[in-house]
Amino acid sequence: MTAVDFGRVAYDYARYRAGFPDAFFDRLLAAGYVTPGDRVLDLGTGTGALARGLARRGCRVTGLDRSAALLAEARRLDREAGDIGIGYVEGLAEDTGLPGAAFDVVTAGQCWHWFDRPRAAREAHRVLRPAGRLVIAQFDSLPLPGSVMEATVRLIAAYNPGWQPGRTAGLHPEWLIDMATSGFEGIETFSFDLTVRYGHEAWRGRVRASAGVGASLPPDAVARFDAELAALLATDFPDEPLDIPHRVWAAVGVATRR
Repeated sequence: MTAVDFGRVAYDYARYRAGFPDAFFDRLLAAGYVTPGDRVLDLGTGTGALARGLARRGCRVTGLDRSAALLAEARRLDREAGDIGIGYVEGLAEDTGLPGAAFDVVTAGQCWHWFDRPRAAREAHRVLRPAGRLVIAQFDSLPLPGSVMEATVRLIAAYNPGWQPGRTAGLHPEWLIDMATSGFEGIETFSFDLTVRYGHEAWRGRVRASAGVGASLPPDAVARFDAELAALLATDFPDEPLDIPHRVWAAVGVATRR
């Protein structure tokens, strides 16, 4: 597979990728992992979905991403939401260039697997104040047998044989080692399942915005894939909306004192 560049799919990414559900933010606040007024750095912020969710709940948020195209979409979406005061920085999760001990919480949603994980964990520890929290989270669709997602995964593999889909069942225990070996303690996890509904057009847009399709395939291949996915949906999954099972998983660790 060629290099993955989500900036190539910024339009679809902003419009079709479902952000974390309200229940995820409710859990963060109920458990005290995040509190209103916290200074939050959102690594790999993309189009700012997680950052906006936290800003709406009273946090002071900085979103960081390496893609200028994704950050442009994040700013556009913020303007549409009423300009809720998020600051954005173009940079790397492994070397943010931001001051040490400047944040109460560092978050990373839908992106930890793209980083040099040990370096990103050490950088998160550096920019956190003592006893600050690192929150790593995923919101994964589940390719259950006979599901739309399973059929979609097979089609992606036909167009992009080098693509390696995650086979984690939406659980990521190896990331706990990243945290434990980088100065985090009191590590806790939580997960829950829910269904996300997509119309055919929205599901096609969501899949185009994935690593295995629009972020890595050439435009002509993306167009052919999209046409074949549309035909597959019309034939095998004609009813709308489509019910796509998802799993939210999160790990939270506390930065040790230096």
